Amino acid sequence: MFLRRFQKRKNGKTHVYWALAETYRSGKGPRQRIVAYLGELKEAEQSGWAQLSDKLNRHESSSGKNRPSSESLQRSLFDPPQCHDDVRSHFGSQPALVELNGIRLERSRNFGDVWLAWGLWRLLGLDTLLRDEIEPGREEIPWHVVAAILTIARFCDPSSELHIETTWYRRTALEDLLNVPPDKVHTDRLYDGLDKLLPHKEALEKHLKNRLGQLFDLEYELLLYDVTSTYFEGQCKRNPQAKRGYSRDKRPDCLQVCIALVVTTDGIPVGYEVFAGNRHDSTTVEEIVEAIEKKHGKANRIWVMDRGMVSEENLEFVRSRGGQYIVGTPKASLKQFEQDLLEKNWEEVEKGVEVKLVPSPDGEETFILARSAERREKEKAIHQRFLDRMEEGLQMIRKSMESARLCDESVAQRRVGRLQGRNSRAAKAFDVKIKRIQPTPPGESPASDSQTGEEASCDKKETTPKPKSKHQKKQPQLKITWERNEQWAEWARLSEGCYLLRSNLQNTDAKTLWKHYIQLTEAEWAFRITKDELVLRPIWHQKEERVQAHILVCFLAYTMWKTLAGWMKRSGLGDAPRSLLDEIFKITSSDIVLPVRIDDAHRQELRLRCVTEPDAEQKLLLHRLGLTLPKRLGSRLADPNCSEDF
Repeated sequence: MFLRRFQKRKNGKTHVYWALAETYRSGKGPRQRIVAYLGELKEAEQSGWAQLSDKLNRHESSSGKNRPSSESLQRSLFDPPQCHDDVRSHFGSQPALVELNGIRLERSRNFGDVWLAWGLWRLLGLDTLLRDEIEPGREEIPWHVVAAILTIARFCDPSSELHIETTWYRRTALEDLLNVPPDKVHTDRLYDGLDKLLPHKEALEKHLKNRLGQLFDLEYELLLYDVTSTYFEGQCKRNPQAKRGYSRDKRPDCLQVCIALVVTTDGIPVGYEVFAGNRHDSTTVEEIVEAIEKKHGKANRIWVMDRGMVSEENLEFVRSRGGQYIVGTPKASLKQFEQDLLEKNWEEVEKGVEVKLVPSPDGEETFILARSAERREKEKAIHQRFLDRMEEGLQMIRKSMESARLCDESVAQRRVGRLQGRNSRAAKAFDVKIKRIQPTPPGESPASDSQTGEEASCDKKETTPKPKSKHQKKQPQLKITWERNEQWAEWARLSEGCYLLRSNLQNTDAKTLWKHYIQLTEAEWAFRITKDELVLRPIWHQKEERVQAHILVCFLAYTMWKTLAGWMKRSGLGDAPRSLLDEIFKITSSDIVLPVRIDDAHRQELRLRCVTEPDAEQKLLLHRLGLTLPKRLGSRLADPNCSEDF
């Protein structure tokens, strides 16, 4: 679900309001509908921040620490640090004389998005963790602050480290939140920050698992595992993991690496690993299972994986470690259950989806047959498209033979093979035959298939040869024929929309097993968010360590993204942060410059760094989140001829 903003003009006034919308599938394709219109919180409702802070408070109480209030916890996480405030120290309670004709507004900066991201960074406890993990040295800017800059930039406006230095950091108010001037944020420091962050990957994964478990009451018994790839720009000669392989980004021309991600059923990340770009998915399972057990302990977890991970060796490996699994199977495995597909004892799990259990002969596993009406229509359309392409391609081959442009039988066979390779879903739908025909002597009409040999010989005797013309057409030497394969067509009609799952879970009904497997889409959404929203691809770094550090920053930014999504969900704002971030982005900070007259001979400028007042729609979102914007970031007295900043 996501937020949608509506505008309506009535009685000469423009009214703006928010609604919660969701996308759903219908017989005519994806559609959207309004779930609820948002207003002020009702008396029985509680803001999302109040719910999160209650969980943290309970955790603090159980650990024997003092229990902070919700307001004090919010102030500690989302209020900016103490900045220069020269007003009280200089003027005290004495009034200052301001020259009204000289008031101006300067230094507008993006505030809302970086302020929210900085609060999420501290809410996850990443500031204190990295402060303790990274040993301090003689660095001018602490490395945990540099890591925060990298991750917040990836969260708010993902781009390169050069863009952070030259453009992004200078137009945001992050300087006021971190007390780091823009001239201290440059590419050399950011690259060094990546190098300092990478060694703490395992500690970060353990910390985030515990912290997110506290915030959202997560369960880690059911883990979803999937693999994707991301490609490089450049030759990557210093990265041995950069290889060419199966590209999910449709860029087989580029080198790539594979990323294996483990998430919970809510899409919360548990851990990830980076593999060479030419690794097959099934070869990564053992390493991932061992890595998760090493970081988070060995337990009877349920692994959910798609059919690309399935091999008998992998399943035996999971069973040998006391694990359980729900996995997809190749489409060809359905052929063994043809009789079960014909039977009618199906159980409906949701509209248009039916499942049934089929125990294995040895009783150690259970197979789950599933069929979907929407998937049936989709596969039916795919089959028809491939059938049309096959028939069109065969007709083109026939025309080439009839015009005698195609006379070599081996070339014709290769053309048919390439055609079947391009249309693999319907490669067996036609029985294709190619045969060589005898050329007809000049002046003699070719014998048709219906002519007998005697008739053809009679025609040959009665026909007088004609002189050979220079422009006479060549006679065809090959003939192609094809017929529909009825067995293929019958199996296609039966299996369209069906798929097969297998599991070693015992005493679990088909509906529960199917719902567990279908949650694998959360891992696919995680990849989509990191690639599209957080711009994981393409990778411009060339060194192996820098590439892995870049992926780690994207992993941290995705964790912040899912934290905000969980917070929004508890606030009744859906679970898609993009609309919220676009609206909060509009909140800015600016300097209100007030010319102050001390006496007739002395004049100074008072700079008040303030946050703009949010409009009614932004106030509604902040109210539901349970957040209050700071009014002022600081103040300073300065000489009018001095351009010194805070």
